[in-house]
Amino acid sequence: MAWTSDSCARRFCGWHIAGNEAWNETERRAYGVRKAVRRDRSGLVTKTKRTRQEPKESYNGKSGRREDGKAIMMDLTIKEIAHACGGELVVQSGKADGDTCVSSVVIDSRQVEPQGVFIATVGERVDGHRFIRTAFGKGAILAVTQKRPEEVEGAERRAAGAPDDSVPQNIGASGDSAPGAAAQTDDRGAGESWGCYVLVEDTLQALKDIAEAYRKKLSIKVVGITGSVGKTSTKEFIAGVLAEKYHILKTEGNFNNEIGVPLTLLRIRREHEIAVVEMGISDFGEMHRLSKMARPDVCVMTNIGQSHLNNLKDRDGILRAKSEIFDYMAPDGEICLNGEDDRLNALTEIKGHKPRFFGLGSSPSQEVAAVDIVGRGLWGSDATLVMSQLRSPWNAACADKGAVTNGTYADKEVVESGACACETAGMDGVQAETMTGMGCAGREAAGTESGACRLAVHIPQPGRHMVLNAAAAACVARLLGLSGEQIATGIGKVAAVSGRTHIISHPHYTIIDDCYNANPASVKAALDLLALADTRKVAILGDMLNLGENSGQLHEEIGSYAVAAGIDDIYCVGEESRCMYRAANQTAEQAGTNQMTNQAATDRTDQTMGRTAAKRTEETARLPRRIAHYPDRKVLMETMAADKTLIPEGSTVLIKASHDMGFAEILEFLQSMD
Repeated sequence: MAWTSDSCARRFCGWHIAGNEAWNETERRAYGVRKAVRRDRSGLVTKTKRTRQEPKESYNGKSGRREDGKAIMMDLTIKEIAHACGGELVVQSGKADGDTCVSSVVIDSRQVEPQGVFIATVGERVDGHRFIRTAFGKGAILAVTQKRPEEVEGAERRAAGAPDDSVPQNIGASGDSAPGAAAQTDDRGAGESWGCYVLVEDTLQALKDIAEAYRKKLSIKVVGITGSVGKTSTKEFIAGVLAEKYHILKTEGNFNNEIGVPLTLLRIRREHEIAVVEMGISDFGEMHRLSKMARPDVCVMTNIGQSHLNNLKDRDGILRAKSEIFDYMAPDGEICLNGEDDRLNALTEIKGHKPRFFGLGSSPSQEVAAVDIVGRGLWGSDATLVMSQLRSPWNAACADKGAVTNGTYADKEVVESGACACETAGMDGVQAETMTGMGCAGREAAGTESGACRLAVHIPQPGRHMVLNAAAAACVARLLGLSGEQIATGIGKVAAVSGRTHIISHPHYTIIDDCYNANPASVKAALDLLALADTRKVAILGDMLNLGENSGQLHEEIGSYAVAAGIDDIYCVGEESRCMYRAANQTAEQAGTNQMTNQAATDRTDQTMGRTAAKRTEETARLPRRIAHYPDRKVLMETMAADKTLIPEGSTVLIKASHDMGFAEILEFLQSMD
């Protein structure tokens, strides 16, 4: 596809510009051909001929914003929503019409905005249909529902013990309407407090359908992130770095499933230039559906570990399931893979695309490699990023005009004013550059013939896995035209996410809050991090759930690993963790036996090498001081409350378990202790 500089600028900006002469027919068609409607005197909305409708630039006279200044969605109408989810649109006379644009789409009535859409989903504990009237009271313009007003209000009356005699008896005829049928006027007694609504078979499916339709209207670039471990941390690094150049929307928390992803996409607004979307699964087919909604331009895969084995069985199954992310990747999309993962680094081509690899420098195929890593304990790492000149079709399209900045072009000579600028000149690359400032100490770029550059960075989060996340962010950033200065600055600003390697300073100890989730790879990484502490090391480890038939063996591996890592106190919590506890004890006993067997030889070596007794004690005293098992978190907390020596003063404490183990309560308990 031949891109003009104008079309490239608009694509990087994220939005087509209504009325622009360069806006071609293909781009117009992306907005879809909408069905026109007309309203007769009775209020009945009927189908008429198909027409093309130009996108609207404004909302209530304000370009992309409500009167209160808050950004709204991009040109999504009530009629388009009904069409997207195949629902029956029912219009209340005088309240709205099908061409009305909506401001937002939510499933939580507390988040309803004026002119917004409320989707009434049915959860395990709460039925959202109970809050439709509340949503309309807060200014919602449309509800998406599985139930008609009379069904909802009749159920409310029955629950309150009131007679149900006001429910009309002639409901069934209109209830037989096929999906996508012409809208009808609701002139029945029930639902007078309702506005317009779309009746569908499944509101959760409607949520996904609406998000997919909305995504198709947007030309914003989407970075999709998946993998067994580290998705959220990698998302934070990528979003943090890209934010140095672009207006970013990112997944909130871990809204990464078939509810979270569509809600994230529906938060995209006109000002956003790039969306960074986390995509998590637990079974086959889920990623295919997520990809269909998100349609990522850049696919990032962090690793293939051991998680959700109940459904995916083994790592090969995990790879197959995660690879569904490529099913709806953009035709000119890019793929960034962890070159340190043995499953991923074997992939040389994916659907005709050559993947980009990032890593820790173990292979020359890594186009972004973090080398010369210097750990700073629990307070992060320093490293050098060696970055090839990544040749992206996006950069190539912009080569003649220089870099794109907030949707506009700058001349090459003034692309970056910083001294540490890795040019983004496109296909030809750059031959050499000198790194000054930002702690680079004036080093010259390596790889002057290949166009590679070296960039000194500080990663504020501890652990080698965080260094790997920084490399992933740099890989994506180079594809999207960021300079070296912007990359280094962005990496240095990334903050920890609660529940994920979050270092908390307490008056009596230091806490490593990593309690959001757990699988074998992430627990080992957390133990490696704890081992860096120069204090007494306490590990509170809980069950790793959904590991399938090999769960016992995998928990045993963690128990042995904790002992080998030199953890002083190992507290195992939960039924599955009994295996962890037994293995830790066995490993410690075996290690102790080996130490006693070798004691005589050690004494002779001390005399030969002149080592002191203190030095010998330091080398051999790596066995745990305490290994204990607790059936659940409540018993552990009761024991800690009664015996303050379980967490000695000045210790570093790791909290790690699967989310359903509820270890956030342990974190709150430790933080509250005097």
